[in-house]
Amino acid sequence: MMHSMTRPLLLATVTLALAACTSVGSQKTPVPDVAYSVSPAAERAEAARVQALRAQPDWAFQGRVAVSKGKNGGSGRIEWDQQGSAYQVQLSAPVTRQSWRLQGDATQGGGRLEGLDGGPREGADAQAVLLEATGWNIPVNQLPDWTRGLVLEGSGEAALQRDAEGRPRQLRQAGWQVDYLDWYPAQDGRQSLPRRIEASKGDAKVRLVVDQWGAAGP
Repeated sequence: MMHSMTRPLLLATVTLALAACTSVGSQKTPVPDVAYSVSPAAERAEAARVQALRAQPDWAFQGRVAVSKGKNGGSGRIEWDQQGSAYQVQLSAPVTRQSWRLQGDATQGGGRLEGLDGGPREGADAQAVLLEATGWNIPVNQLPDWTRGLVLEGSGEAALQRDAEGRPRQLRQAGWQVDYLDWYPAQDGRQSLPRRIEASKGDAKVRLVVDQWGAAGP
């Protein structure tokens, strides 16, 4: 009985805190069209982009995220730090000065969530830990690939539509639909990376705006 009462209380706390944050902004650039034919040059460029990103296992980004599941949801700041298969995600609500940290491993699947009333939560499935504690269904173990515009390896079939530059425009994989709505261009030796992403599965939806890509912390 106590367990059944805890989740609604946690959900209310997190939802109210994140609702005080600035919401994810509206689309400012045109959404890329789906390309029904991609040139050989674009295919080669995309293959080179994927190969380069696969060779860079350590990276980070800062941005804004909006999460909803049914009638519940909110928005806040997100900082993602990836080192190999291990990740650390910091989610914060600046107005209320509350924050939550999720540590996990995309290969092993487990995770630990800190910052909740009642102490940390951990389990063998990071996505399940987050869902149980907050009511949010976020594919955290798939995001290390999806946020960089990569098809998840070793997760069954994927339906992929591309834009004119050969980059993913819409990806359907592991029960999720991931739409790539805006990209940072390749420059100064950095590969093209997503700027705006939306992922959905049933009534669960995640909207992500990456403000800055960078290197992983020490």
